[in-house]
Formats: sequence, structure tokens, C-alpha cells
Amino acid sequence: MLWSLLKILVFVAIVALLAFGAGLLMETAGGVQITVAGTEYTLSALQSVIALGVLVVAVWLFLKLLSLLVATLRFLNGDETALSRYWDKGRERKGYRALSEGLMALASGEGRLALAKAARAEKYLQNPELTDLLVAQAAEMSGDSHKAADAYKRLLSNQQTRFVGVRGIMKQKLSQGDTDTARQLAEKALALRPKHEEVQDTLLRLQAQAEDWAGARKTLSTKLKTGTLPRDVYKRRDAVLALSASKGVIDENATIEQREQAIEANRLSPDLVPAAAMAARAYLAKGKKRPAVRLLKKTWQSQPHPDLAHAFAEVEPDESAAERVARFDQLARLNLQDDETRLVMAELNIVAEDFPEARRWLSDLTERAPDARALTLMAAIERGEGADDKVVQGWLAKALTAPRGPQWVCANCNHIHAEWEPVCEHCTSFDTLSWKRPETPEVASHAAAHMLPLITGALGSKQSDTADDVEEADFAEPGLDAKPGPDSDADVKSEQQDAVKEPN
Repeated sequence: MLWSLLKILVFVAIVALLAFGAGLLMETAGGVQITVAGTEYTLSALQSVIALGVLVVAVWLFLKLLSLLVATLRFLNGDETALSRYWDKGRERKGYRALSEGLMALASGEGRLALAKAARAEKYLQNPELTDLLVAQAAEMSGDSHKAADAYKRLLSNQQTRFVGVRGIMKQKLSQGDTDTARQLAEKALALRPKHEEVQDTLLRLQAQAEDWAGARKTLSTKLKTGTLPRDVYKRRDAVLALSASKGVIDENATIEQREQAIEANRLSPDLVPAAAMAARAYLAKGKKRPAVRLLKKTWQSQPHPDLAHAFAEVEPDESAAERVARFDQLARLNLQDDETRLVMAELNIVAEDFPEARRWLSDLTERAPDARALTLMAAIERGEGADDKVVQGWLAKALTAPRGPQWVCANCNHIHAEWEPVCEHCTSFDTLSWKRPETPEVASHAAAHMLPLITGALGSKQSDTADDVEEADFAEPGLDAKPGPDSDADVKSEQQDAVKEPN
């Protein structure tokens, strides 16, 4: 409504200006004198302006007629498309203008306008190679997935635009969650354009999700050959894929090929901890202890890890606690200052009931890098040395709310995994897990906060109504056998109910 009113006002203003200009010209003295064949013509100012306009129109018509005459002569001389080209020039000009405006609208995020301009360009140009891609992307932006799919399907019919059509449908299937169809389309797209990096990465990720390790290794080789992946990164990722294919080597039904792939994964990337642990188990399954021990020691020297310690323990599963401490001492000497080395040796000495030695291994770890594992070991040491229950409970209370220490963390989304996986379960990215402390500090739950008084036995016989008394009760540490008095029994039950109801 407002736009229509604005157009009317503009039209009236133009008419008024023309009338005002005509009035000025009529009042202006003088004019133009033209002599033709001895006859003199005198034109007023207004007549001169009108004559000039008529002359411009006449010249324009003359040029058009001249172009038509030239096209006709070319047609008569054998150029069969001369006349059609002449009549199509205007359509092409309008079509290309609509196409450029559609591209600008698409870049500006105006999906509906881009779709309208694409339809106009399609009408004038009749050239689907140019307009179908604009139609597809404009339809996607405006939310019309069906129209976009139809446009991508039309692109499949032309060999030059086939890749664009396959890639477009692949991305639609990915957005719909149909990963199986998307993987098949990615394979076709890669066959059409082997050097396309985005398609390579998409196919590799989909193959890893589907556990198609052989296909993923083939795609990885394609990335290396086309120069889209450095050789050192290729070796590590090839090791990850070989490791993924070898999972289950410790099972009785594991094939020889799986065990060989585990060993190959360690050969390709010796610093990959899961590959080293799996390769060691593959050697142990063959009865080859010495290669397994040599492999574990080499990896432990660069990166100590609990999985390596577990695999090293499996070398001699029937040894005594003292014998295990002595054997692990050789492993510990390879990296004495690492926190994992100290934690493992503290655990082994606790099992061997050598609590002073376990305390020596922990040293300042509980102060410098306190986590749940170190604090729990300290509680076990205190218990083994006969410390009072209050001391043991104090260490356990700290362990309850302490960080869990290094874990498998995705470098892409920072999601924490309980076990190493080749593909992140949260963001589906490939080969992004690393063993480190999470960057964001872990926050203890409210339920854990409610459980603290229950662990430490801090609830006294009577709870104070003031905040200061409550704070003192939280830090008091009577024994586990301390029981609340009659006045506080209902309060204890209320605290326990709150802890149960509190969401994690």
C-alpha cells in the first residue's frame, strides 16, 4: 500500500516538473532557425526541445533497422542463426541481468529474492547449465529442499555439471541424516573429481563412521597422491585406520590379519598409544613377549599412559605384587618425572603394601596436580599406614570433587571420551582425540556437594541455623561411626533426600 502510494507521488512529481519546464520554455524568447532547400524554419525553445527528442528517437530506430537489415543480409548469405541471434539479444541482456542480480541476492542471504531472479533468468536464457545451480542454491537458502533436489537432478544430465549435482545431493542427504546414501554419492563425486579436498574429507569421515576401514585407507591414499595431505599426517591417520581395523586382537577368534594390522599400525605411528598397546597384545597372542616388552618400553619413553601399563602387566599375568614392582621399575626408569609413571608405581607399591615407597612416588603430586586418582591413592596410603579415619575421609572428600586428570579429549569439540576412538562420538571428526587434561575445568555436581558431609561424617548431633555454623559443620571431620542425635535425624534424612533428588 505504501509502495503504491509512493509510486503515485513520484509520477505526479515528474508530471509537475515536466509541466513546469514546458511553461518555462514557452516563456523563453528566441529559438532555433533551420534552413532546408531555401526554406527557413523557426522553432521556439519548446519546439526545439521536442524536435531534439524526436531526433534521438529517430536515430535509435534507424540503428535498430540497420541492425535488422544486416542480420537479414547475413541470413540470406547462409547464416541460419543470424535473425534468431538478433531477436535473442534483448532476452539475453535481460537474462544475464537477472542472473547477476540473483547471484548478488544469494551472496546477500536473500533466498526468496534470489529464487525469483533465478526463475526470471531461467525464463530468458533457457540455459540450465547457468541457471540450475542458482535455482538449487536459492531454493536451499529459502528452505525449499524439494525444488533444490530437482535442480540438482537436472544438473546430473550434463557431464560438465554432473559433479555439482552429485555433490549437492550428497550434502542434502547429509543434512537429512542419510549417511549411507551420502557415502555412496561421495564415492561417485570423488570418482568424478579425485582432487576435490572437501569430498575427500567427507568421504573419509563417512567411511570411518561406517567402519569401512579398507575404503577409508584407500581414500587416505588418494589424499596423499593428490597432494591434499602431508606424508607425516598420512602415516598417522593410516595407523589410526589400521588400528581400528585390528580391534579385538585379544579375542580368541581374532584373525591373523587383524593382529598383523595392529603391528602395522604401531610401525606406521610408534607414538600412537592405542596402536602400541594393541600391537603388544598382538605379539603376546603369538607368544612373543620380548617384542611386546620392547615396543611398550619405547612408547612409554615418549608418552606414559595407563593403557601401556595394563599391557605391560599382561606380559607376566601370574607374577606376585613384589615381582611386578621390580619389573615395572625398569619401565619407570625410562620416564621417571612423568606423572603417570609416579601414579603407576604408587599403585603397585600400595598393592605390595609398601606404603612409604608409595608415598615417596606420589611426593608433591597431590599438591601440584591433584586429581581424583592421586587423591584416592593418598587415601589408600593413609589407610595402609594406619592413619585415623578422619584423615582417610578427608582425602576421599577431596577426591570426590577433584578433576579426573588426563583423558581422551577431542581437539575439535573438547568432548571427553572414556576410551580412544578413531571418530569423535560428539562431532564425528576423524583422528582428533588426544590424551590430555580437559581445557575447561570440571565442575562438581550439587549431588557431590551434598554427599561431602556424609563421607566426612561432618553432620554433628545438632545443626546450627546460622551460615557460620553450617560452614563449620561442613569442615568438621568426626569418624564414620559418628551418629546424629535425635534433633538432627530429620535434617540428615532431608540432606540425603536432597542429594538423591539433585540432578547430575
